[in-house]
Amino acid sequence: LRTYPRLLCVATQQKNTGQNLEDDQSQSQNEQKVEPSSAEKMLTEEKAKLEEQLKEVTDKYKRALADAENVRQRSQKLVEEAKLYGIQSFCKDLLEVADILEKATESVPKEEVKDENPHLKSLYEGLVMTEVQIQKVFKKHGLIRLNPVGAKFDPYEHEALFHAPMEGKEPGTIALVSKIGYKLHGRTLRPALVGVVKDA
Repeated sequence: LRTYPRLLCVATQQKNTGQNLEDDQSQSQNEQKVEPSSAEKMLTEEKAKLEEQLKEVTDKYKRALADAENVRQRSQKLVEEAKLYGIQSFCKDLLEVADILEKATESVPKEEVKDENPHLKSLYEGLVMTEVQIQKVFKKHGLIRLNPVGAKFDPYEHEALFHAPMEGKEPGTIALVSKIGYKLHGRTLRPALVGVVKDA
C-alpha cells in the first residue's frame, strides 16, 4: 500500500514537470513570436516608405513624359509654321512686283492694242502673261489675292482709307479697292486698302 502513493507522487511530479516543460516551450514560442512581430512592423514601415517613393518617382516620370510630349508637339508646330510662313518676307517683296505689273497692264490703252501696233500689242500680251504666271506661282505657294469689292468690311483683311456715303450701297460694305490685298495660308499678309460705305 505504501508503494502506490509513491508511484502516484512520482507520476504527479512527472506530469507537473511535463506541464512545466510545455509551459516553458509555449512561453519561449510566445517570446519568439514577439520578436518577429517587431521585425514585421519594421518591414511593413519600410515597405510603405518604398511604395510612397515609387509613387513619387512614377508621378515625376509621367510628368516628365507629358512635358516632353508637349515640347515635341510645340516644336513640330513651330517647324510646320516655319515651313508655311518662312517665305513671308520674300512674298511681301514679290507683291510689289505684282503691283507694278498690274499697273503697267492697266496703263496701256485698250484701244491702242491692235494689229496696227504690233510692238505695243506683243508688249501688252507679254505683261498680261507674266501677271497671270506670277498669280499662278502665288496660288501654288498659298498666296491668295484679296479683291473685296462689295464685301463686308473686315478689319483683319482690309484697311479703310476713307468712309463715304454712296447711294445704292449698303453701309459697311467696300465700294472701292485702292490696293489689292493678299493672304498667305489664311493669314493676312497685306490688307487690301479700301474705301468703305457709311450712312448718309
